[in-house]
Amino acid sequence: MKTDSFVQPVSRRVPSPTPLTNVYAVLQGSDPQNAKRIYLVTGHYDSRNSDNNNFTDPAPGANDDASGTAVSLECARVLSQYKFPATLIFLSVAGEEQGLYGAKHFAQMARELGWDIEGVLNNDIVGGNTTPGDTGQRKDTVRVFSEGIPASAKPEDITRMRNLGGENDSPSRELARYVRSTAKQYAAGFQPTLIFRRDRFLRGGDHTAFNEEGFAGVRFTEYREDFHHQHQNVRMENGVEYGDLLKFLDFDYVAKVTRVNAATLASLASAPAQPANVHIDTRGLTNDTTLTWEPAPGGLATQYQVLWRDADQPYWQHAMNAPDGITSITLPISKDNVIFAVRALDAKGHASLPVVPRPSGRIEVPDTAPAAGSPGM
Repeated sequence: MKTDSFVQPVSRRVPSPTPLTNVYAVLQGSDPQNAKRIYLVTGHYDSRNSDNNNFTDPAPGANDDASGTAVSLECARVLSQYKFPATLIFLSVAGEEQGLYGAKHFAQMARELGWDIEGVLNNDIVGGNTTPGDTGQRKDTVRVFSEGIPASAKPEDITRMRNLGGENDSPSRELARYVRSTAKQYAAGFQPTLIFRRDRFLRGGDHTAFNEEGFAGVRFTEYREDFHHQHQNVRMENGVEYGDLLKFLDFDYVAKVTRVNAATLASLASAPAQPANVHIDTRGLTNDTTLTWEPAPGGLATQYQVLWRDADQPYWQHAMNAPDGITSITLPISKDNVIFAVRALDAKGHASLPVVPRPSGRIEVPDTAPAAGSPGM
């Protein structure tokens, strides 16, 4: 076990300098060439009642977020029995309710130390709240939120996305799709619902702190929250019971969420690294599409697979293995009509996260009409 301790300065929800400690465990990757790749699962262990600054009265947080902390702990218990080429980190952070402070500190530390965190699974409110009489809750799904345009995107990246698309194919969104496809294999009857936005309205979570440091990250949250059981003093009022109490949790539901997390972590940590420098040829007008890439570092990849989907579809629809030994392929499919990606496979079929190609030619869209003799648009 390791700790990441610091003193949080005074802020809007922190009236005096306050010591905070993140707690984490590292399952070091077994392959020296791949151990630098890190996948992380987290929840937050702090809680609050109705008043942000009430530090004395009871503040149970069974769902928000003991449930997420339990996911991280159980993933550590189960996955520590195995060895994976890449590294796994099991984390529980402090200070989420007061401003994501624990996650911010950990993410900034990871960035400063040059850690290669390729995916963050944040579990926050995954207890499957069970309020008597509530018929809107669904126990067959968990929401997975992911940002579109990355918080860390540079102006030139935003320009490229504006001109050619890509706002639905951020690294975080590819991670969310990976969660969904993994659940299809390993969690029958429990299918994540992908929500293509960073988080719920008026809310936030620890994955955002990692997003802001340039790391891909998603948030798991139950389908229907009961706000009477979040951030509330324990009380009965007008016949309504308030408070984030253990009796409102569904332990079988938490177990299902944990299985999806554990399967995703194991799949990612078993897979090769992503192919490098994936490009799509945009140097000329053609109805064919040429993709190029460089071998995935780390030596685990034995084959590469091209994915594509119609441009109006949310999930990958088609997959085709590239011939062995090549790092370039031309397909009779118009790049204007579909979204492409390339991923690496190992000898056992473990798949890396997909990489959406960057244009290898001109990406600017002129503000004026094309000059005489130039291609029309």
